[in-house]
Amino acid sequence: MMNSMLLPAFNTPVDDAQSVFRLALSAMSEPGTIHDTAHSLALDELAPATYALCLTLLDRDTPLWLAPELDTQAVRANLAFHCGCPVLSDPAKAAFVLLTQESLNAISWLYTGTDRDPHTSCTAIVQLDSLEGGQASSWYGPGILERRSMRLPLPEMFWSLRGASAFPRGLDFLFTAGQRITGLPRSTRVLHAVKENR
Repeated sequence: MMNSMLLPAFNTPVDDAQSVFRLALSAMSEPGTIHDTAHSLALDELAPATYALCLTLLDRDTPLWLAPELDTQAVRANLAFHCGCPVLSDPAKAAFVLLTQESLNAISWLYTGTDRDPHTSCTAIVQLDSLEGGQASSWYGPGILERRSMRLPLPEMFWSLRGASAFPRGLDFLFTAGQRITGLPRSTRVLHAVKENR
């Protein structure tokens, strides 16, 4: 039964994984820049960019938590076969989590590292329908020259939860939509446009 659910990973595993890893590094080192994981394959509920990041970043040493809407037999079978990552029932113990807009409240349970070791915090891969169309926000910080304007379609609740941890603690985010990815590290400051009263 498991064999029937297994799908191809990368066409050229080493080269493709290195390429996606460079894209992920660029996304995190230059927050808000958008990168295309061209020719990546989808996996059941996982968009191509989401699956490509999983194939690149996950291994037996990176425990994963899956949002319920992404937690399917096919996803589990392929991640177990191609990545070997353990899938946990407790998001607080995960090194990586896969989320959607519907499960963003889960970030309140994630490990945010310590002041001494902030790099041990969880990384969240958030799959969205689009990387545009949300409320305007202005990002600044390391990797950004002056300011960068973004419109990620995220609820206000997300920004409140993200701001609950004081830097250097916090969560690193990779957002995906289709073949595209962008990054939001914990070091990036975000200012939101003031809504006009009508």
